[in-house]
Amino acid sequence: MIRYIIRRVLWAILVLLIVVFLTYMIFFLLPSGDPAVRLAGKNQTPQLLAQIRQQFGLDHPWYVQYFLFLRHAFFGDQYGWPGLGLSFTLKIPLKGIIFSRVAVTAQLALGAAIVWLVSGISIGILAALRPHTFADRTAMGLAILAISMPVFFLGPLALYIFWFKLHWLPGTGYYPLARYGLGPWFSHWILPWCVLAVLYAAFYARLTRSNLMETMNEDYIRTARAKGLTERRVVMRHGVRSAINPIVTILGLDIGVLLGSSVLVETVFNIPGIGRLNYIAITHADFPIVEGTVLVASLFIILANIIVDIAYAFLDPRVRYS
Repeated sequence: MIRYIIRRVLWAILVLLIVVFLTYMIFFLLPSGDPAVRLAGKNQTPQLLAQIRQQFGLDHPWYVQYFLFLRHAFFGDQYGWPGLGLSFTLKIPLKGIIFSRVAVTAQLALGAAIVWLVSGISIGILAALRPHTFADRTAMGLAILAISMPVFFLGPLALYIFWFKLHWLPGTGYYPLARYGLGPWFSHWILPWCVLAVLYAAFYARLTRSNLMETMNEDYIRTARAKGLTERRVVMRHGVRSAINPIVTILGLDIGVLLGSSVLVETVFNIPGIGRLNYIAITHADFPIVEGTVLVASLFIILANIIVDIAYAFLDPRVRYS
């Protein structure tokens, strides 16, 4: 297991290097214009442009900037570790900005994950135990409908119904827990969590149903029933445990992707997360922010893959790593 983890960590470092390299290539090969010209504004002079290029390291070739970014990311810069540089537009260090935005997106992703796991797996189990009944067809029909509803439609619809018309829940915005307390914090997260969880809950329900229906026909399930075990114990201890393995894989990837970018939900509900920050950086051509967010997003996805692979060995005794 230790050797496997070491190999995966080394591969993770290689993947991060490739991702950062491709991002640099895309930005420097595309005709996006000179960042120094945009930063200088209307009062452009050769002296001012040269000063801006020197301040942000734009006077070096792209490959030199790439290796400087890697050195700062791994060993730190004048702003601390990890060294993520300075924002073109905000002109402040990026480490604090990106980490604070990641903390906000983590609240969105983890809260939504709890909602879609509880609802999706529960609906999937109930549908699998009563296949081809009215309840099963209704649940799967609603799941297909939920998968077909994009966030940019479902989000404004939920705000219109539950905030504007019924006044049951507050509207958009982010209320930090430490400043406003548990009540306002939780109430402002309910709608974003549920809207984000709808698509995933529907997919997890269908996946749980198909996996569990296939598992319940296995020989060891019939053996467990022949031993006199209760149906509930057969389903929960033997059936669900085996059927949940593919869900663990998808869960790790989904959370990793959401921690990297959930721009639609954050834009609809005015949440200052990492996805919205990345969107603003792209529209303003703030390359250091884009590079930092891409690096953080890639790191989350790679770590999620490693954690899922390790968790497999504990969930399924047949899995062994050497």
